[in-house]
Amino acid sequence: MSRSRASVHPLVVQVRVIMALILRETRVTFGTAQLGYLWAIANPIFGTAILTLVFSFVSRVPPIGSSFVLFFATGVLPYELYRKLTNSLMSVFDANRGLLAYPLVKEPDVVIARFLLIFATYLLVFFVFFGMLILMDFAPLPDNPGSLLAATFATAMLGLGIGSTNAVIKGLWKTWPQIEGIISRPMFFISGVFFIPTLFPPHIQYLLSWNPVMHSIEWFREAYFISYESQLLDRRYLFMVTLSFLMIGFGGERLYRKKMT
Repeated sequence: MSRSRASVHPLVVQVRVIMALILRETRVTFGTAQLGYLWAIANPIFGTAILTLVFSFVSRVPPIGSSFVLFFATGVLPYELYRKLTNSLMSVFDANRGLLAYPLVKEPDVVIARFLLIFATYLLVFFVFFGMLILMDFAPLPDNPGSLLAATFATAMLGLGIGSTNAVIKGLWKTWPQIEGIISRPMFFISGVFFIPTLFPPHIQYLLSWNPVMHSIEWFREAYFISYESQLLDRRYLFMVTLSFLMIGFGGERLYRKKMT
């Protein structure tokens, strides 16, 4: 005798809801054609390649290793993952307003579904881009693949925390995306994408150390380059900032849910 719907565990139901939301996000974002999702993978790869080409004219000698392409990629790709999450999650409630009318669909479900889709997409981007560099002899194999994956996950969780916080603030204050865009614009230049922080004087290093994205990029590079040991990397600080934003984002959504509708 088959089990009734009432006997299905609530956790199983929520997993099914999230999986359905991921499929919907995929179709809405990338279209029904397979080329749409392929473009989602190719777009960051082409963008990174163009940025690498531009910055290679400025500095051909990287601070770490012998390949500027690899050095720049280990900075810009984690940063792009972080920015994609913070930007996309900001509008997740507005984009799924109709679905939230269904009793089974909750606000955290749509956040987690979009997060998982973006994270999985960028994992493929990382694999393809670094795989191409390795095949073309622009890069060696990563020194510590496990730590590299952990750094990628930590970067994604930071993006989830700040992205969910952005979504809550936007729900309460509609002009927040414009203000957030102004605040976050310098992040590309102060996160260590095209430099290492130890090249600067101690007082500049201290200021840079407050930026959690810098710590995630330093972690990523330390895991990839066998010869690099970061002097500023503080995993505990990164975890604490990430946890704080996750609590603010998901706790704020729960607290202000009615005001955001």
